[in-house]
Parts: sequence; structure tokens; C-alpha cells
Amino acid sequence: MDDHKEMFTQATAETAKRKADLAPKQVEAWRTFSRTVFKEGVLDEKTKQLIAVAVAHVTQCPYCIKSHVPQALRKGATKQEIMEAIWVAAEMRAGAAYAHGTIALEAMENEQ
Repeated sequence: MDDHKEMFTQATAETAKRKADLAPKQVEAWRTFSRTVFKEGVLDEKTKQLIAVAVAHVTQCPYCIKSHVPQALRKGATKQEIMEAIWVAAEMRAGAAYAHGTIALEAMENEQ
């Protein structure tokens, strides 16, 4: 179950500091942007975290998944809501592959 640890270096406070030390202005801009995006606005914080969980699965970011799933739970999302958001992401990813079949059809027709 922990095989991913061989593939992905564990994110730690030390690695975050090392990255920040190499590009402090950019990291501060990123942190400000992130805090602003996830603050309650028209969408509540729970909904924003559920969106983040879904997007994290589409972008296949293990760090994002490990970060946003607990945040979604803390913002009041249920495990069922999180799993449903993941299924929405899965459908959108599969739907995009199917929709792009139109491009493949066009390419095949152009080769005739």
C-alpha cells in the first residue's frame, strides 16, 4: 500500500522550506493565491475542497489528494461526498477521452 513512497518523495516541512528558500517571492505569491482561492466566497469552503479533490484525481497529483481529502473532511464533507466527487472526476476524464474520439474520426477521414 505504501509503494507510492518509492515513486513520490514525501512532502515535509523541510522540503517546503527548501523550495521556499530557492524561490521565496514565488512561494509567497503562491501561498497568498491559494489562501484567497480557498476562502469562502460564492462557493463555500467545503464545496471548494470537493472540487479540489476531484481535480486532484484528474491531474493525478498524490500530494494534492493527500492534502485536500483531509481538508474536505475538516470542512464538513462526508466520505460519501468525497467518493462521489471522485466519480464525477472519473466520468469527466473518461468523457473527455470519448469526446476526443471525434478528433480521431476526423483524422481517419482525412487519411482516406
